[in-house]
Amino acid sequence: MEKNISLIVELQSQVQELEEKVAALRVSRRILMNLLDTLEKEKCEQLTMLENQNSKLKKTNLQYAQTIMYQNSRIAKLEEKSNLFSDLT
Repeated sequence: MEKNISLIVELQSQVQELEEKVAALRVSRRILMNLLDTLEKEKCEQLTMLENQNSKLKKTNLQYAQTIMYQNSRIAKLEEKSNLFSDLT
């Protein structure tokens, strides 16, 4: 009988220990899920920021290319006028 009581006490102790481990695992899982959520939000924010920056750079690049094309056109016209003037003299 005493053997049974000691076995019951030992098993209860093991059950208690396992319940504590399960509780710790639940807390760890919650912490990991919160970290994953935080990382995902940061990733989305950074991606949005990079997309906005990329859009601005594309716009600036387009304006720069248009300015260069306009300046090249003006240079070509001035060279043409210069050639016409030099041919007349």
